[in-house]
Amino acid sequence: MWLPILLTLPWVGVLLFFLFVARLPRELPPPPVHGGRIPLVSVIVPARNEAANIETCVLSLVASTYPSFEVVVVDDRSEDGTADLVRAIPRHHARDLRVVPGQELPVAWLGKPWACHQGVAASTGELLLFTDADTRHAPDLLERAVAALEEESADLLTVVGRQIMETTWERLVQPQIFMVMFFRFPDLERTAESPHWREAIANGQYMLFRRTAYEAIGGHESVRQEVAEDLALAQRVKRAGHRLRIRGAYDGLGTRMYRSLRGLVEGWSKNLVVGGRQTLPPWLRPLAPPLSLAAGVGLWLVPPTMLPWALAAGSPAALVWAAAACAISVIIWSIFVHRMGLSAAYGLLYPIGAAVGTYIFVRSWVRGRHVEWKGRSYVLPPLGPDARQR
Repeated sequence: MWLPILLTLPWVGVLLFFLFVARLPRELPPPPVHGGRIPLVSVIVPARNEAANIETCVLSLVASTYPSFEVVVVDDRSEDGTADLVRAIPRHHARDLRVVPGQELPVAWLGKPWACHQGVAASTGELLLFTDADTRHAPDLLERAVAALEEESADLLTVVGRQIMETTWERLVQPQIFMVMFFRFPDLERTAESPHWREAIANGQYMLFRRTAYEAIGGHESVRQEVAEDLALAQRVKRAGHRLRIRGAYDGLGTRMYRSLRGLVEGWSKNLVVGGRQTLPPWLRPLAPPLSLAAGVGLWLVPPTMLPWALAAGSPAALVWAAAACAISVIIWSIFVHRMGLSAAYGLLYPIGAAVGTYIFVRSWVRGRHVEWKGRSYVLPPLGPDARQR
């Protein structure tokens, strides 16, 4: 009976990994007492058909207590009245709040990089903050982020916040995706300090650049065909010898990425496998999807599938192994979802989330370089030996 127990060691290893290896970034510093020079920050929000989100986002931005900032919303040819909703919002604490009508998408550009590129052209700030339309910002967040940028002497500061999950599907599926990311980047601050450029990662929901560094790496034009443009920008920052840093703001930055199961599937399918491959050396890229799929299915789907079979077949060894693996898995997922701000009880439902997460992974893998998002279809160029770094 010892063999079934020994076979649960991979699950024990994962549990120990999350207890003792995985680390969240430190919180941003408190707001400073302003007395010296205060750089102007241009907050750039790309928005395409974001009527459900844009008011909440912009209202939180213009309520910022940072003394000097402007908000530039790039309306990327929305068809749902996004621009009109922004125009009706008073600028409040912002020096300026304006809508930039997006120009037609050029050939060989993806929508988000093109919108961000236009936003930069319309901005005047010494610092550039790129943030998504589905984010919510605490009043002191920008002050704290600028303080951290200066404290870290960083050229790019990216901030990790909390995920807002209001439906059952969000609560089941989002943790699955973020667990995959934690396996690849278990200690984000250490990752940011690594000298290896493939270890770079950034959260596109909040990226604060020094304009000089942004322009030096070629800005969004240099990542115009990247579906994971945040990761690509971070890699370019590190390759150019600039300083990347990652901090947390778990009460200050909230993001509700998707609102339905369909949105989750479509959204994560577009960049899950492509983005993951981009962090790997060329020789490992063909192997990563099948190995990742096998690991995910083996860890999270095989034991709960085997458990009823072992009960029906009357196999004590299989029953002990499947029950032990499922029990440890429930502990792992309960800890993980609790850290994401959910009830630990969602850990009991991890096989459902794992099944959907597996489907998303396979869908992303099968689609390969074919991407559909926000009513647009793209065919990405193949990854070169240096992950399309130009």
